[in-house]
Amino acid sequence: MEEKKDLNRREFIKKTAASGISLTILPGHVLGKSGRTGPSERLNIALVGAGTQGLSQLNGWIKHSGLQFTSVCDPNRQSNDYPQWGGPHGEKHGASGGREVGKQRINEYYAQARGAGSYDGCTAYADFRELLEKERDLDAVFIMTPDHLHATIAIAAMKRGVMVGTHKPVANFMYEARLACETAAKTKVATQLFAFLDHKENYIVKEWIRRGVIGKVKELHRWTNRPVWPQGSPYLPTNTPPIPEGFDWELWLGPSQPRRYSPDYTHTVFRGWYEFGAGCLADMGYYGFWVDWRVLNLGIPVTAEANSSFTCEVRDFRSTPVKNNLSFPHAATIRWKVPVLGRAETVEVFWYEGGIRPRTPDALIAKGGELSKEGVMFVGEKGIIMADYGYSNLRLVGVDRGDDIVASIKAPEVEMIGQTDEMVRAFKGGKASRGSFENARIVAEAICLGNVAIRAERRLEWDTVNMRVTNAAEANKYLRRKYRKGWEL
Repeated sequence: MEEKKDLNRREFIKKTAASGISLTILPGHVLGKSGRTGPSERLNIALVGAGTQGLSQLNGWIKHSGLQFTSVCDPNRQSNDYPQWGGPHGEKHGASGGREVGKQRINEYYAQARGAGSYDGCTAYADFRELLEKERDLDAVFIMTPDHLHATIAIAAMKRGVMVGTHKPVANFMYEARLACETAAKTKVATQLFAFLDHKENYIVKEWIRRGVIGKVKELHRWTNRPVWPQGSPYLPTNTPPIPEGFDWELWLGPSQPRRYSPDYTHTVFRGWYEFGAGCLADMGYYGFWVDWRVLNLGIPVTAEANSSFTCEVRDFRSTPVKNNLSFPHAATIRWKVPVLGRAETVEVFWYEGGIRPRTPDALIAKGGELSKEGVMFVGEKGIIMADYGYSNLRLVGVDRGDDIVASIKAPEVEMIGQTDEMVRAFKGGKASRGSFENARIVAEAICLGNVAIRAERRLEWDTVNMRVTNAAEANKYLRRKYRKGWEL
């Protein structure tokens, strides 16, 4: 009888989430008789991907009163070989990760939160397909896997009516990003891309631009200090030890073609490979461009052009460039031509990675300033808006009486809500989240197109309706992967 009641609850949540019918969502301070939010008021969540990023995010999510983590899924059972960022400190092993690590953390947290001696309510799976088949009371999956699995898992979940939250990117190939967004629209399953950011500074920038403080915006520049992982190699790894015990290499590969196992592909270093990652642009581009696109009301780019670093080697006493079809370059710049929605205007958008930055504006040099390692710059006809990467340290450059303008223009009052709270509200049938796949679709396509331009090494003209490059047919092969049999999308 209890199982039947729970099934009815799940079906009601999914139907209301799809229809937009509002549910009453209890804030964190409204608790049940036990002093805690009741289980029926929580969403049952499976964490899919228990590596360094997944377990880091879990630390915050697990404390949310609207979420109950019931399962963990990862092809790795348990290990302590996950690389971390930063300089070496003489470590003898990496960080811990794997499904059993995630399961243990969840059980220990709920045991402590409930004041119980133990808790064993979290299940663990190696295969996400088995998870979706067996966990019948699942409301949503949070996907924290390497990039190449995002769309495959998300689409499988949505087709079962299971809601989806996923780390960026939506997918690392254009076809899969488009398919995931279309599946969300078709199934009407609630989704969330965790790269959604909303800060008061966003509205300040938008108001400055609306008031014409820097005139019409002609260019947008973003730069990052990434990569902080290895990439740029034109060769497959030579480090190919036996597959570690407890690690299912075939499941980790998922839709990708068979290849020999190497730790140089897995865990935190997957981002640099074309097949498994989406490079610096997807790693940091979503966080920045998704805000910029909203501020400027931009559409899907009509062109993209990239310039990339390359390597050379000596063969037969001749030094020559080596073609790299395997991994993202050490450094690259990208330039998009992007229409402004509802206007007969375009903005040129520029991206810089691998230590490359835009030229320092003369007006900034005159003030003794210099560019930060990561940042954003809106270039208008009458001046420049500059900020650190996340819109902090906002300032006007080359604008007469800029300090007076900054002091006189106040951003509109906007109700701020945390990303997780907004997602939970949407997943329980409330107002749709601004972080949904459908709202991310335009910037996801822009990012995928930029990466295609890096691989094609030439300027591309983009037909979004037919999803094809029109001026360089050979570039279209980079729009989708070659699928392993049985994993096709």
